[in-house]
Amino acid sequence: MKDLTSSVYTFEKLIRGNYLYVDKTEYIWKLVRPASGIYFMSRPRRFGKSLTVSTLKAIFQGKKDLFKGLAIHGKEYDWKEYPVIHLDLNGWSFSTPEGLLSSLRSLIQSQASVHNITLHKSSPEAMFRELITQLAKQNPVVILLDEYDKPILNNIGKPNIGEFLEILKAFYSVIKACADQERFVFVTGVSKFCHVSLFSDLNNLYDITMHAEFATMLGYTQQEFEDNFREVIDQTSAHLKIPREELLRKIKDWYDGYRFEEHAETVYNPVSLASFFLSGGEFNNYWFSTGTPSFLIELIRKQRFSFEEALSKPVSGIAFSAYEVDRVDPLPLLLQTGYLTIRDAFEDFGMTFYNLAFPNFEVRSAFDTYLLNAYTGISKEALEGTSARLARSVRSGDVDAFMDDMRGFFASIPYDIQLPDEKYYQTVFFLLFLMLGVYIEAESRTGNGRIDAVAACGEWIYIFEFKLDRTADIALEQIKDKEYFLKYRHSGKRIILIGANFDTQKRQLAEWKQAPAQ
Repeated sequence: MKDLTSSVYTFEKLIRGNYLYVDKTEYIWKLVRPASGIYFMSRPRRFGKSLTVSTLKAIFQGKKDLFKGLAIHGKEYDWKEYPVIHLDLNGWSFSTPEGLLSSLRSLIQSQASVHNITLHKSSPEAMFRELITQLAKQNPVVILLDEYDKPILNNIGKPNIGEFLEILKAFYSVIKACADQERFVFVTGVSKFCHVSLFSDLNNLYDITMHAEFATMLGYTQQEFEDNFREVIDQTSAHLKIPREELLRKIKDWYDGYRFEEHAETVYNPVSLASFFLSGGEFNNYWFSTGTPSFLIELIRKQRFSFEEALSKPVSGIAFSAYEVDRVDPLPLLLQTGYLTIRDAFEDFGMTFYNLAFPNFEVRSAFDTYLLNAYTGISKEALEGTSARLARSVRSGDVDAFMDDMRGFFASIPYDIQLPDEKYYQTVFFLLFLMLGVYIEAESRTGNGRIDAVAACGEWIYIFEFKLDRTADIALEQIKDKEYFLKYRHSGKRIILIGANFDTQKRQLAEWKQAPAQ
């Protein structure tokens, strides 16, 4: 068994250091085999994008010896050496337009130094064009652009976001202008703004983000995982005293589930897997802890994004291909950044629709905690303590204990964070149930209307109706009058009806009433 690592992202270091490398070179060969190509792929962070870029770099530098034993080594390929421009935008300053300009100049200057080229231009785009032109005198140029969207994601929501976009568009337009001098271009990042504005001039850009042939190019399939991690799986099974199959099921629940094309196999997060085994088999939120998506969570909160609807209603595929940076929709970002994934898909009226879900327990639990913190201001530690108490009550059918804890929870939310509308309280309620690991459906449709929330746990089904500044009796009577419970009568579970009223002046759960389904 080769050594595992969750921190080495350079292909050459990985191979020479005798670290485990799950062979993805079959996919890469399909990209590099043609005489030329300009490709774009977005994937969540810490998912192997930088390693893929590094692997491409080694191939175009002609380092065939590094690929012995890998799929591409035996393929028909000339292993010719090309001049490579490797632009990694991660780790640079992009807080101001001036900082972005300075960072881009430094990036190009560093690449010029690598190739012993002296540049005479001063603007980033002019320097970029000059560098390509000089290098192309030897051979066509390879451009590898990693984390292209870092300056955008760092500045989403700022009034001057347009200035950043103009700088980037001018810089990236050089790729199109110098197309005749390029052998290969590969652009990668977390998000997919490219077709909308930044790369609008690149009409020959081939987007493989949701291409079936490359859906499992990053991340590990079940077979890849079990084949490459066989020894460490057995070791961890023995260490934890858990049967192998049980361990595999638990690992799958925690770290598998990402799907990048509607019919594709799901894949594991590679960083999470490596971190899990390096920790001796401790189940934890490894991927999420590497970076909190503060910009995304703030966007969700400001736009009052309906998380419950995103998880319960089909979404048109159009939503993931057309949006502007200055009018950002959280939904495609949630999919692209890995916090949601494609559960399944169907076609209707000639259009593709997706049903979305959290990919796994790691993402669901961590993201839910961060969202609740943003909506309530309550610390992660306090939320975990609250969820433990609530879980015991909801699983035992003790409604009064559960709702009493809920009253205390809402009372602890700072006054200036709460929003005086039903949607706010419903969202917090929804997120709390998600944290408990309880199935909950918001705005559930029946023949007589929509139920505010339905939660299923063990032998119980809870049907909730929420009111603002009215009474719990009114809420409960609505459930009874419209017979919301009939939809679940043959479930074989015990049904409890709960009417709840929130007081917007006191900003708390004022009262509740419960009744069994008739």
